[in-house]
Amino acid sequence: MEEKKSHKAPNLLQQLASVAAAAFGVQGSEARERDFAHGKTSNFIILGVIFTVVFILAIWGIVKLVTSLAGVN
Repeated sequence: MEEKKSHKAPNLLQQLASVAAAAFGVQGSEARERDFAHGKTSNFIILGVIFTVVFILAIWGIVKLVTSLAGVN
């Protein structure tokens, strides 16, 4: 007998975790199915854009830090 899955929409933390996992290609099938069945597309798009901007800024900051520590301007 198969368990019934929760029919609740994912909360903000679950959505953020899904966006991060999907960005790195490790999204689980259960979370993906929950997101497609009950998630709101606009929330995932907005979180995806925010995640991408923060990720790019973090990489840029790390590169600036490393180059300044190495003496390269």
